[in-house]
Amino acid sequence: MSKCVLTLNGGSSSVKWGIYSVSEGVSELSAGEVEHTGGDDALFESIGRMRPDAIGHRIVHGGIDLFAPVRIDDAVVARLRLASAFAPLHGPAALALIDLAGAHYPGIAQVACFDTGFHADLPDIAAVLPIPKALRADGVRRYGFHGLSCESIVAQLGTPLPERIIIAHLGSGASVTAVRDGRSVDTSMGLTPSGGVVMATRAGDVDPGLMLYLLRERRMDVASIEDLIDRQSGLLGISGRSGDLRVLHASGDADADLAIRIFCRSIAKQISAMLAVLGGADLIVFTGGIGEHDAAVRMAIRADLAFAGPIEFRTIASQENAQIARHVGRTLAF
Repeated sequence: MSKCVLTLNGGSSSVKWGIYSVSEGVSELSAGEVEHTGGDDALFESIGRMRPDAIGHRIVHGGIDLFAPVRIDDAVVARLRLASAFAPLHGPAALALIDLAGAHYPGIAQVACFDTGFHADLPDIAAVLPIPKALRADGVRRYGFHGLSCESIVAQLGTPLPERIIIAHLGSGASVTAVRDGRSVDTSMGLTPSGGVVMATRAGDVDPGLMLYLLRERRMDVASIEDLIDRQSGLLGISGRSGDLRVLHASGDADADLAIRIFCRSIAKQISAMLAVLGGADLIVFTGGIGEHDAAVRMAIRADLAFAGPIEFRTIASQENAQIARHVGRTLAF
């Protein structure tokens, strides 16, 4: 007998939800997206009166030891609160959504599904950061994110799976992942979702000396630097206008154009790095809101990669919510 699974995929500004029938496979019954309003009315009104058999959540960071999907209880919530230090943009919002779902659907099992899970077994050459070894005991390593999206791409490709795949998940958050034989072997994001390529409002990788400069010369505190790096930089910071590529394409001014060019070059450079990791690629996949819908960005990135010779490119829709529903079914043995 099939079970009804509600998936909640909370981002920094909205919640994508889906309702799935789960048995031997997963089929979507309905889906939607609601902007954060500070309460649950809009979200649960859009979902309707249905009562699911289980609820699955996308959790960006599970900290140092939560990678596999897990049923949520008080102990798991406590560990997720600690893990929020690694993902301050996403962790508190996810915890609030868990509380809201529990209040709206009392007694219904909830399952945490982690974006870091796909990257849990990164080889040491990718996972270990070039810092003092003693910090590894504190969980300071490359974690990688957008794992549920990457898993969904691998699932959609099916078999036979290309040996060497590069997945460019391009949205307000963006990352590039090298996949060999269906497993992540390197990825652009690091300890936190702030690192890697240029994003909508996140700087991505910058000279670590910048942080020292801001502390020493600008007398900025930690909270101010975090706000600058995560919320004021990236496309927004370069353009001075917006972190939304649709706005930047339409504006036509020089700073907006520069922001777009820097974004595209940032992605192309990271894909080039993953070509080195894999020794080439059999397939490069664009996914995420920008990757799926912005043809101009895709064309610019491909132009920068012309040096690499013939490589197949595909655009595939990310199915994070379907992947969450699969994990819920397996975790609860539906």
